[in-house]
Amino acid sequence: MSGASLPRAEAPPIPGLAEAAGPLDLTPFLAAPVRHDPYPWIAASGCIRPETLPALRRDFPRLMRPGYHPVETFTPQGEFAALLAQIEAGALDRAMREKFGLDFTALPRLVTVRFTSAAHEGRPHTDSASKVATLLLYLHQDWTSPEGHIRVLRRESLDEPLAEISPAEGNVFAFLRSGHSWHGHTPFTGERRVVQVAWLRDARDVERKRSRGRLAWWLKGLFHR
Repeated sequence: MSGASLPRAEAPPIPGLAEAAGPLDLTPFLAAPVRHDPYPWIAASGCIRPETLPALRRDFPRLMRPGYHPVETFTPQGEFAALLAQIEAGALDRAMREKFGLDFTALPRLVTVRFTSAAHEGRPHTDSASKVATLLLYLHQDWTSPEGHIRVLRRESLDEPLAEISPAEGNVFAFLRSGHSWHGHTPFTGERRVVQVAWLRDARDVERKRSRGRLAWWLKGLFHR
């Protein structure tokens, strides 16, 4: 699909989309407005069913190396495995289509998971040109730190953010990638639970990112030891 125009969504809204089985509750996401300053983005809270939170907290993988880990590098368990299954079944693809008007079901998807942040992470960036869109689902219980909040930015600077989204569990930040889709977070060291879903232009980009992710995972483990 590289070099081609992105697939536009043509199907009508899907009845019962928000009621799809699994830990995700997409009702708040579907109700949230799409903001266009300085690029198309959405923030929503309460996107996890409350009754599933205790099991999700228990089953979230303890990935002690910083950074995002491809789901192929660990074995999901319990309710966290159910969350990933819901994502892989297309729940987020359909919700993103409803909000942004692109056919995300036709795009390759890459899911990665973070448990720990390091001080050097979070610098402002736009995401690589291989991405069409990114969705961050936060799953940290009782977040109290003023640091580590994702910021919507107009430029390559963490100063003067348009908005901040806390990593508290159930919060979602999603956006269409562009040359000015600046975002980042202030430095934070410690536990910061995130599931990242990225939609890419080409299936080859997915495999390249997975290969780089596996290499980074191995190198971080080497230096961690």
